[in-house]
Amino acid sequence: MNGSPFRALRHRNFTLFFAGQGLSLCGTWMQSLAQAWLVYRLTGSPFLLGLVEFVGRAPILLSLAGGLLADRWSRRRVIIATQVLSLLQAGTLAILTLNGQITIEWILGLSLFLGIVNAVDIPVRQSFVGNLVPRADLPSAIGLSSSAFNAARIIGPSLAGILVATIGEGPCFLVNALSYPIVIGCLLAMRFQKIARTAPESAIGFLAEGLRYARHTPHVRALLALITLLSLAAVPHSTLLPVFAGEILKAGANGLGLLMAATGAGALAGAFQIARRSTVRGLGSYIAAAVILYGVGLLALAFSTTLWISIPALIAIGFGMITSLAGTNTLLQSLAPDNLRGRVMSLYATVALGFATFGSLLAGLGATYLGAPLTVAVGGIITLLSAAIFWRALPGIRRHIRENRLLPPEEFATH
Repeated sequence: MNGSPFRALRHRNFTLFFAGQGLSLCGTWMQSLAQAWLVYRLTGSPFLLGLVEFVGRAPILLSLAGGLLADRWSRRRVIIATQVLSLLQAGTLAILTLNGQITIEWILGLSLFLGIVNAVDIPVRQSFVGNLVPRADLPSAIGLSSSAFNAARIIGPSLAGILVATIGEGPCFLVNALSYPIVIGCLLAMRFQKIARTAPESAIGFLAEGLRYARHTPHVRALLALITLLSLAAVPHSTLLPVFAGEILKAGANGLGLLMAATGAGALAGAFQIARRSTVRGLGSYIAAAVILYGVGLLALAFSTTLWISIPALIAIGFGMITSLAGTNTLLQSLAPDNLRGRVMSLYATVALGFATFGSLLAGLGATYLGAPLTVAVGGIITLLSAAIFWRALPGIRRHIRENRLLPPEEFATH
């Protein structure tokens, strides 16, 4: 299976992780669509759509604490704890919605709670993948994880769109709650050799070590800067999809499901391309090209007035988005020392999701005062500019990797 996109599945622990996460993520995406539509149905406000996204993502700015836990504690135990808390959040949301007691205040509060849980869960789970496979199989593992995420993005919203249109949002939240025991069972079934962890006594010193590594390492600086720009300007387009579906395309909840599924289809194709790679050679240039496609797709979506133009645009957006995110994830994890991986991934989570928090709020404000299409068009232009900036940084990144022998000799030429 050398070079196969599925080679990470040779490893039992990763197979359990992949199966559990794949099933649970369908519920997560069902909840995501149902919650967005619920907010829009209750309030009709693009600003409140952005505010809910902001509240849910803002705690990710605290994910450095998650990185500290990932490098000091058992990553599996931390993930089990976060899955239990996520189960409680989804269950509460389901009960309140099914009983007709849900309000925008409850949604904001539960979104904040889940955001705090995710601030710990995301960097720990990202770095946990490195414990499940050898380093050589990381591209496959990260690509397959992204594939599961985006296959769920196709299946979950499609099912949610049907359920919301027929019986309401509550059943979607309930399905998500019932998916978490599957993840917990898979985590408990994994087998590991006990690894002793050593760390400085000072948590501040431990975090400072990770920040120094990021600041003084050219490829980490450049990759995190790229993802910061995308998170602020490009990723928040998803916050406005209910507005496109409801007001511009006149397609309703089913149309929103189609738009989210189209994004997922493109993202799935991009993730599979990352999984197929047997080396990180050339990945930097591939990321830059994907960001260009991302920007072009955003501009096409901004000027679209029909569903059949918006769907291909969102497929391109999904491909560019996941290729840039998963490609960056792969490079960071492949080049980082194991004892620093958790903190590096906490920085990645902070910029990939934390800055998207502010992007979502800005997107909601922009759609309120400028309109959703113009807001997305501005994001597309910024995305194209970020691709140009990253492309110019690639020669320096290659030189640093070659001089510091961060890749095997046969990969020094390009990456």
